[in-house]
Amino acid sequence: MQEKRFSRAIVRRPCRAMTQGITSAPELGKPDHALACRQHDAYLAALERCGLEVTVLPPDEQYPDSCFIEDPALVTRCGAILTNPGAASRNGEKAAVLAALQRFFPAESIAKIEPPATLDGGDVMMVGDDFYVGCSARSNAAGIQRLSEILAGWGLRCHAVPMAEMLHLKTGVSYLEAGRMLVAGEFVTQPLFAQFQRIPVPAEEAYAANSLWINGTVLVPAGYPATARAVAAAGYDLIQLEMSEFRKLDGGLSCLSLRF
Repeated sequence: MQEKRFSRAIVRRPCRAMTQGITSAPELGKPDHALACRQHDAYLAALERCGLEVTVLPPDEQYPDSCFIEDPALVTRCGAILTNPGAASRNGEKAAVLAALQRFFPAESIAKIEPPATLDGGDVMMVGDDFYVGCSARSNAAGIQRLSEILAGWGLRCHAVPMAEMLHLKTGVSYLEAGRMLVAGEFVTQPLFAQFQRIPVPAEEAYAANSLWINGTVLVPAGYPATARAVAAAGYDLIQLEMSEFRKLDGGLSCLSLRF
C-alpha cells in the first residue's frame, strides 16, 4: 500500500433522466437506471474500501449527466476550483457542486472559472503539484489560461496538452502515482508524458485507460483483462468494477467522484 493521499470523496447519485445524457456512442443503447444505481453502489463501496469518507449527493433530475461530478469542479491540496463546463446542458451542474464544496472549503479557498472561459474537470490530471490539462472541445484556451493563473497563485503548475481524438484528457490517460501512467491512443506518444513510465492500453481496451488510483489501489473497469494484468504487474492492488451503464454516456471511473 502506498502512502495515503486522499481521505474524502464527493459523489452524486445517478438520476432517472440519465437516459437523456450526452453520448458519442448511441449504438451502446440507453443506460439502465436501476443497473447504473447498482454499479454506483459498488463504486461507493470501493471508495470506502480505499479509505475514503464519502459524501453522497442526491440525484439531480435537471441534469442527466450530473452523476459525473468530476467535470464541474477540481480539488487541489490548496483549494477547490469551480469549473465552467463546456457543454451547455451541463453548465448548471456547478451551482449544486459549489454548495457541496462549501462544506469543506472556506470561501477564500474556492476559485471559479468564469465565462467565456470553459473547463471540464475531466480534462485535468493531477501529478503532484503539476496539473496537465487537455485542450479539448470542452476546455477552451481561455479556460486553460484561467486555470493556469489560479494554480500559479497557489504555487502549482499547469501544462496544456494538445489533443485531437479524445473527449477528455482523462479519457485516454490516468496517473497511477509513482511516476507511472496508463496511456491510450494519441497519448501513447505524447512528448509531455515522456518522463513517465507509460503503461500502454491496447486499442481494443481503450476505455480502461480511465482507471483510478486511490491510496495505492487502482480501480479498473471490469472486462478489460489486458489492462488489469498490466496494472497488477506494476505492483498495484486492483478493484474491478462494472461500468457498462456509465460508458453509454462517455463516463469513466474518475468522472464519478471528486477526491481530496
